Amino acid sequence: MTDQTVHFVGAGPGAADLLTVRATRMLAAADVVLYPGTYLDPEVLAHCSPEAELVDTQKLDLDQIVAAIVAAHRGGKQVVRLVSGDPSVYSAVAEQTRRLDAAEVPWDVTPGVPAYAAAAALVGRELTVPLVAQSVVLTRTQARSTAMPEGESLAAYAATGATLVLHLAIRRTRELMAELLPYYGPQCPVVVVYRASQPDELVLRGTVATIAEAVEDAGLRQAAVILAGPALARDGGESFLYDAARERA
Repeated sequence: MTDQTVHFVGAGPGAADLLTVRATRMLAAADVVLYPGTYLDPEVLAHCSPEAELVDTQKLDLDQIVAAIVAAHRGGKQVVRLVSGDPSVYSAVAEQTRRLDAAEVPWDVTPGVPAYAAAAALVGRELTVPLVAQSVVLTRTQARSTAMPEGESLAAYAATGATLVLHLAIRRTRELMAELLPYYGPQCPVVVVYRASQPDELVLRGTVATIAEAVEDAGLRQAAVILAGPALARDGGESFLYDAARERA
């Protein structure tokens, strides 16, 4: 019997072997797969059935995407909507599922490896180092995009000293580093990762003072995440959880 639930599935950072087992099973069983061609390594689609209909959504607007999902669902087909990274962050799942609810189409969500986690793994950095930073802020900036909510300024987050993960921000790197400078200083480490886990991945390491020039020299325009904060230096304290002096039951 065909599964009549539309599955939103996190495709991870792009590598075909960084999908969950559940995600690969869903792709193998799907009749229709909608995917973001801008961000995925095509090898991810190798998990799909050879008979599946593949729909690249990079040139479709939201209503066109939802219309395709609803039409396939009402046609009795099993539908997977792949999203890059993890569906909980910058995936437009909220907008799509609101429309599916209105159309009385059932849906569920399967998580994926988020891009920032893949970037941190690639450079071998923990983003929460004891006594240095115990918070991670996932945010973006406004350029040709939806306005940021009032109060969510980069300066407000930088003032906390947390590790910052900047999505959808690579075209404004120089401007953003100028905003971070008063809070983190010129020598604070910054890492930019382009297409983490994919064949053309690129890692740029620098500081608040130097990273913008490296990004401009590399010509990066999309599909990159910026990590900034003192935790990236890997200096700091040690966790009390693993302290030998801590009493253990």
